[in-house]
Amino acid sequence: MSGSEGRDVVQAGGAHGSGQVKGGRRAQLEHTGLRHGWTTGACATAATTAAYTALLTGEFPDPVTITLPKGQTPSFALAAEELTESSAMAGIVKDAGDDPDVTHGALVRVTVRRLPAGSGVVFKAGPGVGTITRPGLPLPVGEAAVNPVPRRMMSEHVAEVAARHGGSGNVEITVSVDHGEEIARSTWNPRLGILGGLSILGTTGIVVPYSCSAWIDSIRRGVDVARAAGRTHVAGCTGSTSEKTVVAEYGLPEDALLDMGDFAGAVLKYIRRHPVDRLTICGGFAKLSKLAAGHLDLHSGRSQVDKGFLAELARRGGADETLAAVVADANTGLAALQLCQAAGVPLGDLVARTARDEALAVLRGAPVAVDVICINRAGTVVGRSTVT
Repeated sequence: MSGSEGRDVVQAGGAHGSGQVKGGRRAQLEHTGLRHGWTTGACATAATTAAYTALLTGEFPDPVTITLPKGQTPSFALAAEELTESSAMAGIVKDAGDDPDVTHGALVRVTVRRLPAGSGVVFKAGPGVGTITRPGLPLPVGEAAVNPVPRRMMSEHVAEVAARHGGSGNVEITVSVDHGEEIARSTWNPRLGILGGLSILGTTGIVVPYSCSAWIDSIRRGVDVARAAGRTHVAGCTGSTSEKTVVAEYGLPEDALLDMGDFAGAVLKYIRRHPVDRLTICGGFAKLSKLAAGHLDLHSGRSQVDKGFLAELARRGGADETLAAVVADANTGLAALQLCQAAGVPLGDLVARTARDEALAVLRGAPVAVDVICINRAGTVVGRSTVT
């Protein structure tokens, strides 16, 4: 990320000294000194664009350029290509940057095949890409594990290629990952009921590099910058979707946004020593249910969603024993939430309130008011606490 991408320049104070520094999520990433990478969804979108272009024109663009949801336009070199009369295949090697991603170096292949008029865009799981077999995930049972945002990205690029080269836009997209089934054994996919391989993921197209020490240091720097700018209300967010939510809710400027990621404890402990008037914590329901259960590191490798704990919260919210048992046996936190929503049990609010209470306990009486907002994958608020 270039230095020109930060918006606000303020005097920094606190543990990092003084000087002209920028605030907000992008400045945090720059501060880590780590190289970002590309999601499997971005790689699949690039491969789709190259393959469909070749199917319509007879030539593969190499490198192939795509547009990501936030407007970046990266280019990808092709690692594989194959063209027949009815289909085209393009492959992209995933570069995860400095993130220790298990899919780094994997070859993501997409085969695009023409379909009859009116078919639209159909997604299929090829070798190494999983299939959804249990409810509670953002796709129905039986669907290829190509998540909603990558599906949208691929569909939009198909439409653009069709408009440019006179295609119909009716295609079947089959996504494969070489050795994906083997790689998936190192992920949570088998436990979640995603069988046969990996998921094609990504909401921004960019992999944020993960380094505990560097990212925690960037959180501290973000708090320092916000305080130096006179911000009295800051938000710890687990990702870009939760950032959008708090901006929509409170109109917070960029330098009041802390990219907390999985490090809820790092935010709370530093703000305990360097208080602000108000802290909002915003993130996905399942992730914040871990904070509610007392976990300060929300990474999936170090803490898991406790469905038994969610069942106990549901009981407090009026769930009978039958519903509580179903919640305890749910496939995912999202499934537990949906079950309670259908029964009129406010599990989202209960998680938010309990997470707020855990946050206040970590703050140990520091003069900071706290509220918590839980969202779903689409960014819809599914639970919130009051400010305490």
